[in-house]
Amino acid sequence: MLRTHTCGELTINDINKTVTLSGWAQISRNLGGMTFIDLRDRYGITQLAFNLDWDKNLCDQARAVGREFVLQATGEVIERQSKNKNNPTGDIEIKVTILTVLNESITPPFVIEDNTDVSDEIKLKYRYLDLRRNTVRKNLELRHRMAIETRNYLDKLNFLEVETPVLIKSTPEGARDFVVPSRMNQGQFYALPQSPQTFKQLLMVAGFDRYYQIVKCFRDEDLRADRQPEFTQIDCEMSFVEQKDILETFEGLVRHLFKAVKNIDMPHVPHMTYADAMNFYGNDKPDTRFDMKFVAITDIAKGKGFPVFDGAESVIGICAKGAAEYTRKQLDELTDFVKRPQIGATGLIYARHNSDGTIKSSVDKFYNEDDLKQWSKAFNSEPGDLILILAGATEKTQKALSELRLEMGSRLGLRDKDTFSALWVVDFPLLEWNDGDPNLLASLAGRWHAKHHPFTSPKPEDMALLKTDPGAVRANAYDLVINGVEVGGGSIRIHDKSIQAQMFDLLGFTNDEAQKQFGFLMNAFEFGAPPHGGLAFGFDRLCSLFGGSDSIRDFIAFPKNNSGRDMMIDSPSEISEEQLKELSILSTVK
Repeated sequence: MLRTHTCGELTINDINKTVTLSGWAQISRNLGGMTFIDLRDRYGITQLAFNLDWDKNLCDQARAVGREFVLQATGEVIERQSKNKNNPTGDIEIKVTILTVLNESITPPFVIEDNTDVSDEIKLKYRYLDLRRNTVRKNLELRHRMAIETRNYLDKLNFLEVETPVLIKSTPEGARDFVVPSRMNQGQFYALPQSPQTFKQLLMVAGFDRYYQIVKCFRDEDLRADRQPEFTQIDCEMSFVEQKDILETFEGLVRHLFKAVKNIDMPHVPHMTYADAMNFYGNDKPDTRFDMKFVAITDIAKGKGFPVFDGAESVIGICAKGAAEYTRKQLDELTDFVKRPQIGATGLIYARHNSDGTIKSSVDKFYNEDDLKQWSKAFNSEPGDLILILAGATEKTQKALSELRLEMGSRLGLRDKDTFSALWVVDFPLLEWNDGDPNLLASLAGRWHAKHHPFTSPKPEDMALLKTDPGAVRANAYDLVINGVEVGGGSIRIHDKSIQAQMFDLLGFTNDEAQKQFGFLMNAFEFGAPPHGGLAFGFDRLCSLFGGSDSIRDFIAFPKNNSGRDMMIDSPSEISEEQLKELSILSTVK
């Protein structure tokens, strides 16, 4: 070993020991007769001390060390005269007797410090340098800890970790696949898995009644802060269970992670139906750290001559506690916020519940004092509160008001990243009508689309509606939401071949298409498929939530940028004409 200790473990109890450390030069300070080097490894920083009076040659050698040189230093642990209480090793330093430069470094493109102001593009291009920073390293240590604790928890419950294939079959359901050409099977392609869904169901048919895998998945979709083209799931499946069994098991996993990793006792997770989530929050993943539920005042707001309300399908609002003192400038900012194209509201109506008990609105021309008192009663407002109202088509208005609610939650300091509120959302619609989702294949437009995936079972009591009213069928499905982030979701699966065939028919598959795409699964169901269900957590999202970050990229060792590019290795990239010819692919190289 090129070291006896790490740079984060020596304390005052190690005084007089002779030690050898190895690491990178964080910074060098030349103070005339003394030179100091902060030596860094992933465990911490230890100060190396050099004195002209001790050894001039050694001191000169130290002064020639540049940032990020790789060093080995041997010396005696001594007590520091000027202690650094912010550093675990700040009581000591090393009186160096031997200094070896293991490797030199050119000047890095940015300083390796926790708070660096370099652009994300540069950090991604030199990700191996960014990973030297404490903040990034701690994110990956958190990720490691969560993976270990996940495996420990599931192992104790007799779950078996099984690896499933990465080169699989492309299916026309869900997001776009990444495809891989096959050289040995000319003109044919593998797909990278969007999830191990069919394989874990086959494992249930095979009798592996408790499966899990921390697995890479791939989706060719537009990116944002919580999406990457490749991501990681905690993928799980169980046999001989009902919905409540799965919710109890994986609520237990989440509570275990909060206790083991953050020492937080997570309370029992409440349940909310999809219908209530949409009615009260306009969102199927509501942030329940704060209240501010929607209030519909359509009946009492219409018929007063205000054309915006009279012509609206729904008039809905929220009550922002303590915000009545908002200035006109702040209210104009909120109006501009809801009118942004990605939100789409046409305007914002407000009413102040003043400290003297009076209520003044932005539409006093149409509503008298008694009308506004009705508003106040509906919103349960108190002096000091601000009522904010949107109107229009119901679904569009709910979506816009959901964004406004989250914005007000942020402005009022109600979305503390150190506070955690979890929620099970249940009873989703089984199907959605696809009018042309940009993340789905164009061929899926104008037909029913599975809200989760085509293997989700309908709720037993809604089974008859499959033939008469498919849009009213509820799925035996569930999502776990924490702080407004969907961190996991799953369902009880269809295990009966006839019901699965009926589902494929609703989704627009012909018998031949269903057999071609999923015949292997349908055939497996002929051999005694047990009742089964499962769940998958977005592991990257879960890590970012625990780490207090809005971006999963901070918790992935080598992430892609928002264009799906790896800036460090410059990928994706063109391949040679020879490779294209071997794959029988028409050349795109110019």
